[in-house]
Amino acid sequence: MAESYAKGEGAMGQGRGWEGAVLKLMRAKDFMFTVTGSEDVTADYRRVRFTDGGLLAAAGVHPTMWVRLWFDNAGRPHQRAYTLVDPDPAAGTFALEFALHEGCASDWARTAEPGDTIEATVQGTGFEDPSPAPSHVFVVGDPASLPAINSLLGALGDAPATIWFEGTLDGLPCLADPGRHEVREVPRRDAGAALVERVRAELPALLRAGPDPYVWIACDTATTRTLSAFLRKDLGVPKQRMQALGYWRAS
Repeated sequence: MAESYAKGEGAMGQGRGWEGAVLKLMRAKDFMFTVTGSEDVTADYRRVRFTDGGLLAAAGVHPTMWVRLWFDNAGRPHQRAYTLVDPDPAAGTFALEFALHEGCASDWARTAEPGDTIEATVQGTGFEDPSPAPSHVFVVGDPASLPAINSLLGALGDAPATIWFEGTLDGLPCLADPGRHEVREVPRRDAGAALVERVRAELPALLRAGPDPYVWIACDTATTRTLSAFLRKDLGVPKQRMQALGYWRAS
């Protein structure tokens, strides 16, 4: 959710169009990140490491925390959101993971070198630990939300998890602990309809099997909205026992 600025280019927050103006009205905070290194986790996934420009000291850290990076897309500002990986407040460092495909964000990540800078905005991120602690975690996600899924599962301790993952994990970083996490891969078909159908068929019985379930959904915006409405209206899941985030928009 993305414009990349070379060192010394312009004032922070300038030229972001209506998206930037809306975020500024919502009191979003801006930071400048500096690349310190990068590595290919797999052929299709690249991890870029940064110094945080004061972000972690100012905003703190919580599970699934994300930031908006600003990229240049043929002369127009474009923002994309990414989950922090291994944030270290004492050192002021973290990493971001990029699923590589066509697009300005992936192009930037492929060529990022130490010393490169990129502007970022923080607004809208948040997480509340479910209370009581989950007896079982149910996750619906895809490659875009993979870093956030790992962050979530790490934060929720020893609770077992069932994960509906849209797509395949081939070529992606490791997900879950096979000893206590079950992954159900679902091919993306019909703009997410196959994932919705699978979750609607399988989740209700699983929710009834334990005392304190917790559901976390992060897919494309339309799929996320559909599943969120299903949980609230059809299954009666209380809002404090679920979180739903639209991670990207299908074009």
